Amino acid sequence: MKQRWILFFLLLVFPTAALAQAEEATQGNLFVTLDKLFAQIVAVMSSVLFFSIGGIPFIVIWLIGGALFFTFRMSFINIRAFKHAIFVVLGHYDDPEEEGELTHFQALSAALSATVGLGNIAGVAIAISVGGPGAVLWMTLAGLFGMTSKFVECTLAQKYRVVKPDGHISGGPMYYLSRGLAERGLRPLGKVLAVLFSILCIGASLGGGNMFQANQSYAAVANIIPIPSWAYGLGVAILVALVILGGIKRIGSVAAALVPSMCLIYVLAALWILLTNLTQIPVAFGTIFQGAFSPEAIEGGFVGVLVQGIRRAVFSNEAGIGSAAIAHAAARTDEPVREGIVALLEPFIDTVVICNMTALVVVITGTYQQSDLSGVDITSAAFGTAISWFPIVLSLAVFLFAFSTMISWSYYGERAWTFLFGEATMPVYRVLFVLCVFLGSIFNLGAVLDFSDMMLLSMAFPNMLGGFILCDRVAAETKDYMERLGSGVMPVYK
Repeated sequence: MKQRWILFFLLLVFPTAALAQAEEATQGNLFVTLDKLFAQIVAVMSSVLFFSIGGIPFIVIWLIGGALFFTFRMSFINIRAFKHAIFVVLGHYDDPEEEGELTHFQALSAALSATVGLGNIAGVAIAISVGGPGAVLWMTLAGLFGMTSKFVECTLAQKYRVVKPDGHISGGPMYYLSRGLAERGLRPLGKVLAVLFSILCIGASLGGGNMFQANQSYAAVANIIPIPSWAYGLGVAILVALVILGGIKRIGSVAAALVPSMCLIYVLAALWILLTNLTQIPVAFGTIFQGAFSPEAIEGGFVGVLVQGIRRAVFSNEAGIGSAAIAHAAARTDEPVREGIVALLEPFIDTVVICNMTALVVVITGTYQQSDLSGVDITSAAFGTAISWFPIVLSLAVFLFAFSTMISWSYYGERAWTFLFGEATMPVYRVLFVLCVFLGSIFNLGAVLDFSDMMLLSMAFPNMLGGFILCDRVAAETKDYMERLGSGVMPVYK
């Protein structure tokens, strides 16, 4: 209780007292210097981590190559187990006696709340405006194969999670990297990879999973409601604090309420536009396929289209990054493979369904060809052509998407933080996270956000490497699970 009062005191007193100086400082030399410093850091990291092979960034090859490998190694589990995944999410296999803090549906919602967001609204429009409509096809294929990457990492998260004496769960890549690789006689490598992943995850949670979301959601809301950035940041910071103080159970409950409603509103609006332009859908698909294989007058030619599609898919569904595995580790089940099967639905919902609906609306309306628009403005204009008032609803959707992303990423960063520094220091991270919500609303972060996004993508290096080493174990357990499922011996609860 004392920690909660300290947190609220910092929330209410510190931002208010520092407000005038903070807004003035954004115009000063300090932040100009920081922007330049981070720009240099980003440039160095980019040259080391994101060098190209044949014009394709190595990180893209690493992610899509890994997704293809996992898909073949797991015998296309993304297709074989798709129907079963739906029944699991509906609760047919929920055993209340099993250890865990979330139902399968809550775990899926918590993970989706971190991925469904600005990537679906703005990221798709960026991919099409830069790479052309053909980028959508490669984005979709990356999502389909990424389903297996999610399956592998979330199965491992369940298998190597740690159940504390009080019932709380800790799991994710840092645990299966350290514990799983130790079982294979690779303890030193496992420790190094686990620490590296945790550091990158904390950075990504404070930047791309927090400040970027606060910054962009304020920009969307400010177009509709003229509110000072400091007031918006303070309000959102308090809301985030109220949720994250409750831990993963409250995060899962909030996400389970927000995510389905957000997706429903957005999908219904997209469906309305598509149904009113039904005859244009085949033409749009034709434009996408033609652009995928015969790109003209777009950045980078064929390779540019391929890279844009795959890159936006990764940013959208985070397959291979390992972040969702942290949420799925807390699911209530004694069957690691079952939770991996639930997780494979995420890239399908996020990329194959929602991103493609956005893409079709953008292509049909042609707003991606307007050079004066970019990012979320392209999507907003596309929806506005058919539903004049929808840009207002879209601003609300952007806020809700950003809010749900922030609360889920707070948990991801929290688990990484406690892995490095212990449970006793968790309030420090929570205060830091809430403070960054406020700062993200008032500062022009520039290269700091690019740096955060780079750390998010860099999480794939230790995570996928661990997946490659441990995939034989996942394959063996998957075979056993599917055999038991097919024999009918697996209990069904409703």
